[in-house]
Amino acid sequence: MKMRHSLSENGVSNEGFSGAATIDPVSSLAAGRLLTPPRSVLERSAAKSARLRLKIAIFGSSLTISLGDGAASTYRGLVRELVARGHEVLFLERGDENAIGQKMLKLESGRVEKYFGLKELKDRHASALREADVILVASQIKEAADIGEWITHHAQGLTAFYEFDAPRTLASLRQNEGRSVSAGWISRCDLYLSSTGGPLLEHLEDKLGLPMARPLYPAVDARLFFPEYSKHNWDLGYLGNHSDDCLPVLERLLLDAARRWPAGRFTVAGSGYPRSVRWPANVKRTLQISPQKRRAFYNSQRFTMEITPPDVLAVGYSPSARLFEAAACGTPVITEFWQGLDAFFTPDEDILISHSADETLIYLEEISEADRRRLGYRARERVLARHTTRHRAAELEGYVLEIMRRSVS
Repeated sequence: MKMRHSLSENGVSNEGFSGAATIDPVSSLAAGRLLTPPRSVLERSAAKSARLRLKIAIFGSSLTISLGDGAASTYRGLVRELVARGHEVLFLERGDENAIGQKMLKLESGRVEKYFGLKELKDRHASALREADVILVASQIKEAADIGEWITHHAQGLTAFYEFDAPRTLASLRQNEGRSVSAGWISRCDLYLSSTGGPLLEHLEDKLGLPMARPLYPAVDARLFFPEYSKHNWDLGYLGNHSDDCLPVLERLLLDAARRWPAGRFTVAGSGYPRSVRWPANVKRTLQISPQKRRAFYNSQRFTMEITPPDVLAVGYSPSARLFEAAACGTPVITEFWQGLDAFFTPDEDILISHSADETLIYLEEISEADRRRLGYRARERVLARHTTRHRAAELEGYVLEIMRRSVS
C-alpha cells in the first residue's frame, strides 16, 4: 500500500467522536420533547477542529433510483456526512440501460458518476481513482470482482471492501468463486467492512489474512425518522418482504397473536408473500411502503416488529436499518433475541424480546402507555447516541486513520 499523505499533512488530531446521550426519567417525557426533530444530531458542525481531508471513491448500488433499498439509504447518508466532515466523495454507480429515461434522484452532496462497464470505468475514471485516498468497493455491485482486482493492483491509496450480505459473501469466499467476491482481491484490501459484526470479523482476519476487518453497521438518517403526532391505527406492525426463513417467525410472533386477539389491530407491509399464507381478518396487508412514508408507518403503530433472517443471525451481530428507523421514531420494537442484540439495545429497557405469541400479547395488552412511551424514548436516545449516519461516517474516518497510523508506526 502506498500512502500519499502523512498524518501531519492531513492535519489529524486525536480528538475522538463523542455522541453520548443521557436517558431522562419518564416524568420529563413531554410530548413536545418527543416530537422535536433531532436538530442537535445533524446541524451541529461536524468538524470544529482540524480533521482528515480525504478524497474518497465509493463503488455502490444505485443512489439515484434505488432510494428504498437499504444499502442505498445507508450510502446516501454516509456520503452526505462524509462531505459534511470535509471529505471529497465520488460515488461511482453502475448504469442500468433499463433505467434510462427514469427520473433520477439528486444526491444532496458529493458527486455521482455512472459507468456502464469496466472498460468505460477505466477510460473515464482511472485518473480520479489513482488520486483517491480511499477506494471502497461494495459486495452487491455488478463486476465487483473485476473492479476489485483492478483497483487493488492499481490504487495508490487505501482500498476497502464493504459487504452487505454476510451469508452470501461467506458462501462465495468458501467456494472462492463468483462475480462479486473472491478471497484473492479481498485479501489484498487494506480494510474489510461488514454490516455484520461480532466474532465473525476476527475469524475472517485470521482465515483470509486480512489486515483489518471492522463493522460498519446500517444506520438511520435522523433528519427523516423521528416521533410525530399520529393516530395509532395499529397495535403492532411489520415491514418486510417475504422470506422463507422469516415467515415462520412472523407466523409465531405476529399472526398467531392476531388470531388470539381478535380485537387487536395488526398490519404487515411487504411483497412476495405466497397465497398459502392465512392472514387473520384483523391483519391489514399492504404491498409496499414507499421510503417517503416509512416514518408515518412507524408512527402509526403502538409497537413494531423486527425480524432478521436466521441465516443472517447465524453469522454474527446483524442489526437492520429498519430496526434503527423504528427506534428513531420512538416506536417500541418487539423482536426475537439474537447474539449481539444487547450490544445495541438493552432488553426490557429499550427493546422487547418475544419468543411466542403469548409473550407478544403480554406486551401489547399489559404495558401501560407511560411505559410504552418510556421504552420508545430510551430506544430513540440509544439510536441518536450511536447509530446515525453521522456516527457511521465518523467510524469510517476512524478506521482510515487507524490504518494510516499503522503505516507510519
